Amino acid sequence: MNIFVFYDKRKKKMIAQKVRGIWNPELYHGWGKEKRFFEGWYYKIVSKDEKNAFAFIPGVAMDEIGNKQAFIQILDGKNSTSEYIKFPFESFKANPNKHVIEIEKNRFTTHSVDLDLQNIKGSLMFFNVTPWSSSFFSPGIMGPFSFVPFMECYHGILSMDHSIKGELLVNGEKVDFTSGRGYTEKDWGHSFPIGYVWMQSNHFRESKISFKCSIAKIPFKVLSFNGFIAGLWIKNKLIEFTTYNFSKVKKCKINERQVEIIIENPKHILKILVYRSKTATLAAPIQGFMDAKIDETMTSKIEVKLIERKTRTIVFDDVGRNAGCEVAGNYSVLQKN
Repeated sequence: MNIFVFYDKRKKKMIAQKVRGIWNPELYHGWGKEKRFFEGWYYKIVSKDEKNAFAFIPGVAMDEIGNKQAFIQILDGKNSTSEYIKFPFESFKANPNKHVIEIEKNRFTTHSVDLDLQNIKGSLMFFNVTPWSSSFFSPGIMGPFSFVPFMECYHGILSMDHSIKGELLVNGEKVDFTSGRGYTEKDWGHSFPIGYVWMQSNHFRESKISFKCSIAKIPFKVLSFNGFIAGLWIKNKLIEFTTYNFSKVKKCKINERQVEIIIENPKHILKILVYRSKTATLAAPIQGFMDAKIDETMTSKIEVKLIERKTRTIVFDDVGRNAGCEVAGNYSVLQKN
């Protein structure tokens, strides 16, 4: 009888944790998962002088037969190199009530990163963190799709833009990131889409402006559709273009040199032109394990133009620097001329 009581309490606790995660996408979502699951957080940092740029990606992976591992990926954006460091799954710790994860002596939160790796050590603090807007029926960037239990991949934005304080010791050299800019997002599920494009920059002429866009082929039971999420944070306001807010992709043209996208919502037209650059290879999830490969750059440039539909007034027109960009899988399924 005591065994059944214990099991019932444990089951109720896991259900509560999963429900809490819907309205708090930054939290760990792997409670009760034993196989075919991944989760990773993406911390992008760029120094004030823009000479140093890194992305740190802590996470966990579980394959189809239950093999598990924790990991930390490192992307050196300026040198276009990457490293994948495996850890025992048991070294991964997550707080069920707030975003705090630990992998051995490395700690990641919404407002900080503490690293104790072989070639990178140090602590960073984040200030004026800017999350994606959220409401009860639209909890974060996934909107109402947050409630769908069978999505291949879920996405979350912890911060569109924030300032950094602190320094890192990188290969024995001290690198100061104070007054630099950061961006944080995450993914979880079992696989990345079969074809997608992703881009991000928060380095424009004016500070506190951030842009993010992704378009992907989304499986939905026996059907599929091209889903998209784009947001421009400007003047303390998020202008959204998403599958679920009556926006439409009018153009998506991808080649080896650039990506051109036009999206419209009821009030605005968003024109995007990405100039692709040298990439580094990262591990990516497929059926839970990090066996796929994708290429990412952190040195692209993104032309972003926002136009008011009614008056055709140009609201914003600038070029984002230090831009992250991924074009992965069968991106031909996204093409729309």
